[in-house]
Order: sequence, then C-alpha cells, then structure tokens
Amino acid sequence: MKAMVCTKYGPPEVLELQQLDKPVPKAAEILIKVHASTVTAGDCEIRSFKFPVLLRLPLRLFFGVRKPRANVLGQEFSGEVEAVGTGQTLFKKGDRVYGATGLKLGAYADYLCLPGSYAIARMPEGLSFEEAATIPTGGMNALFFLRKARIQAGQKVLVIGAGGSIGTVAVQLAKNSGAEVTAIDSEEKLDMLVSIGADNVIDYRKEDFTANGETYDVIFDVAGKSPFAKTVNCLKPKGIYLMGNPSLAQMFRRLLPTKKGDRKIIAGAAGYKAEDLRYLNKLLADGKIKPVVDQIFPLEQLRQAHHYVESGAKKGNVVISNK
Repeated sequence: MKAMVCTKYGPPEVLELQQLDKPVPKAAEILIKVHASTVTAGDCEIRSFKFPVLLRLPLRLFFGVRKPRANVLGQEFSGEVEAVGTGQTLFKKGDRVYGATGLKLGAYADYLCLPGSYAIARMPEGLSFEEAATIPTGGMNALFFLRKARIQAGQKVLVIGAGGSIGTVAVQLAKNSGAEVTAIDSEEKLDMLVSIGADNVIDYRKEDFTANGETYDVIFDVAGKSPFAKTVNCLKPKGIYLMGNPSLAQMFRRLLPTKKGDRKIIAGAAGYKAEDLRYLNKLLADGKIKPVVDQIFPLEQLRQAHHYVESGAKKGNVVISNK
C-alpha cells in the first residue's frame, strides 16, 4: 500500500512516499480503506518536533528519539471498513466510517488498522469522505472544552484562533447554545467565520481585543497565544477562560494568584470517545454544524499540504485525499 512516511524529524521534506505492507486486523480491530485524512497543526508539530524546551526530552522518549516510532502520521480519517478481526462486533465490512487514530497515528496511508473501540463512528448520510475527515479531532476538542463552560443562551463567547479545525467547530457549537459569538483570527478568514455563524469578527492584526472594553462570559483560546493577564481581565466576574493549547508559561500563570475573583481558568486535554463522535454525528445530520474544507491535496502532495498548514493561511481544514 502507499503511505507517506516520516523518515526523521524536520521540515515537510522529511515525508516520503513509500510502499508498505498492507496491515492485517488483529482481534477486535478493523481494517479501514482510508479515503481521506487531514493535516492539523498537531501533525506538523509531531513531524517538526517543535515543542517547548522542557517537553522535548520526555516527548522524544515517548514519540521516538531520532524519528517517530509511528512513522506514518495523520490523526483523523474517513473511509470504509474492508475487514474485521475476530471478536470485533461494532462494525462490519462495508461500513462508511470516520474517526481519530489517537497516538497510533497512521492515517497518511491507503489502509489503517484500529481497535473497534476507538473513537470511530459511522458517517452521517450525505457527508463526503473529504468532509467527514475534518470533524473528529477539531470536533471532539471543541466539544470537550465548551462542555466545561456550560454555555447558556444570551451569553457572550469569544473564540481566539477561530479559523482552524477546532475553532470553526467551537464557533458553531457556541452559536447552537444561543450565545453571541465573537471570533478572532486573520482578516482572510473573517468572511468564512461569519458564514458559519460568528456574530462579530476581529482581525487580530488590526485590533487588540483586550483594549476595546468588551467583556465575555466565556473566552476559548484555541491558539494559546493570548496575553494571560489581559485575557483574564476581559472576563465577566463569573466568566470562564478555556485554555485550549496553553504554553508552559500560561500553565504556570494559571496557578498563581490573580485578580480573577470568581472567574474560572480551565485547561486540559480531550479524551477521544466514540460517544462524542456520535453526538457530533447528530449535529451534522441536523445541519447544526457543517465541515469547513479549505483545500484538498492528494496523498502524494502531503509535503505541500504541510507547508500550507504551517503558513497559517488555512481556513478551517486541509484535507488529504487517497482517491
């Protein structure tokens, strides 16, 4: 089978098209013919190994010292079940499925084997493989954080870094809860954000959201680049600050005393669950959220796709097609 292999840590050029053996499903696993995957910022971070200094040694030991142990990257996929292992009863041959690979990675290939118990679900009717592949990672991360905020109708929600895979779902989830949503990203993404429901948009290059006097019930910082103290000061007295991708400095500041009063600061990492994907399924089927696809690259052009994502220009999701 064809696969794009990460030969070592480095720029996108370390990704090479190779022929690998087609995997065989073990007990309780399913073999998936991959039709589409995506390139996320997380994929680029693993490939380049651009992590904070204090995390580099433990992450090298975990992911691999000289190159990734799981040398076929890719965290989310859509495709068809081609075979099932013994004892696997959740899916059958021919099912159209999508899901997240977790730390097994492996979506940048023609075939993928995963336990049936992973965050995998049958695709909603009417969704293309390219659209479905964009939902698992961004959708489950957005759902994880916004559930902690328990957004109520009429509240004001700010999403920082709203134009990516997590942010585009977060905007829609917050809007579905009845919130007034303000989305922050670069100018090129603002029209797209309005099209998926944002009530207000801010170009971070032209306007400092911490200086305009607005306050919010919930602030969700997807990018993890907002100034901590100033952002906390933009919360209402009982507001909630969701730190989606905090730096080490932000995590440390979170533990220090501040003038936050009853404000809550929440960080964490989403645990991918099939039940959450099925919940997103219903929202997709009801038209309450929609996938945002920017560009589609063939598997052979994965290097170009990684370059594009690292440029920061992507609007929503970049899809890799195995057709």
